[in-house]
Amino acid sequence: MNACTMPAMCGEGNGSLPSCAPLSIPYVPFQETGSKRYDQREALQNGTLFPGLDLPFHLKAEPGKIANGPMAELQALEFVLVELGEYLDTHQDDTEAFQLYQKYAALEEEGRERYEAMYGPLQQVSAANGTNWAQWLSDPWPWNYKGKE
Repeated sequence: MNACTMPAMCGEGNGSLPSCAPLSIPYVPFQETGSKRYDQREALQNGTLFPGLDLPFHLKAEPGKIANGPMAELQALEFVLVELGEYLDTHQDDTEAFQLYQKYAALEEEGRERYEAMYGPLQQVSAANGTNWAQWLSDPWPWNYKGKE
């Protein structure tokens, strides 16, 4: 029985591992299809979309200390896209996850456009949509904006 056909035996925090894995050969177990998912807020607080990847060595932000505002919203959307993208790399046939990816990609694009309309370009390539290159070089930079956020 290979790793892809083994039934899940260890629960949400463990992937499948062949029973006869050789010594000194690294093996990364596959995340099971249909894994539980945190809601948006919990995923941002825990640093992962998947409870099975919520490992004890990661420091978690206290829920009340997570920043709010347009930049935090954009970072949260980008975080979800990275998590779903990594999942989809090994689960290409998960149509529900792909639909979620498409949904969050559209939300991220809207959020980025909204942020850039308020504060200026986030990346050099964003300047291509502006009126001149100086928009990119103008302060404040996205990471040191001290305004309303």
